[in-house]
Amino acid sequence: MAILSGITLYPIKSCAGIALREAVLTDCGLMSEHVYDREWMVVDADGRFLTQRDYPRMALIVPTIKASTLEVRAPGMLRLEIELGLPHPQRSPMQEVQLWDEQVRAYDCDDVTAAWFSNAIGTPCRLVRFHPDVVRTTGTTWTGGIAAPTLFSDGYPLLVASVASLDDVNEKLRAAGRAPLPMNRFRPNLVLDGIGAFEEDYAEALQFGATTLKPVKPCPRCPIPSVDQETGVPGPDPLDVMHGYRAKPELDGAICFGMNAIVIQGGDERIVVGQEVGFELAF
Repeated sequence: MAILSGITLYPIKSCAGIALREAVLTDCGLMSEHVYDREWMVVDADGRFLTQRDYPRMALIVPTIKASTLEVRAPGMLRLEIELGLPHPQRSPMQEVQLWDEQVRAYDCDDVTAAWFSNAIGTPCRLVRFHPDVVRTTGTTWTGGIAAPTLFSDGYPLLVASVASLDDVNEKLRAAGRAPLPMNRFRPNLVLDGIGAFEEDYAEALQFGATTLKPVKPCPRCPIPSVDQETGVPGPDPLDVMHGYRAKPELDGAICFGMNAIVIQGGDERIVVGQEVGFELAF
């Protein structure tokens, strides 16, 4: 039986995550205290999304969920409080933002917030919030025809990885004379223990109470795993060591770690670190 050993919510795309003891597993990803995974996103002056790929200091922007605000902190900055209540339509302008090849309608979070994030990241930018009336869905190529809802994720509402998979990568890094990496370099939402290395790649379904999660697509890795999430400084890229055995032919040789997943049954399930997870292999 697999065990849920880690839950991480990322309120702001590509910024630091929040390690949680429990959360709600919804159709569009994790939620805690009415804050959803990737509900906010940083964009440039043209509305294009920013990530640690180009701005590794985003790792140092640390959110905390308070009673009525999302508090964010960064080194050398005063804290910023972002109201959690839904923006007032007449006082919160909307804009079209670019996320990969998609145009998505979003709320702008105001000039004060924009100035804070511009200073923290070191480039002119603005913070936007996912509009509750917008329906953004995954592609259906890997999901068996299911268009699953998601917010500002790269493509899927959840990312699952296992402790054994990271251990396997770290064993090979040590053999190459490199330092081992913590799990936060790969930024999964759900971490499983009690299964073999990369068994998540072959899972047919994960059962969390009455809710069924289906891993659908291996997660191709970009340079973000090279960024130290504690310092915001890029270091040696682990993908060169992983290339020899984690390149997926079905993804044109992309180096993969973790599985993108969608909810296919149930939803709004409270999950807790330490709980047993039904784990069904696809063969």
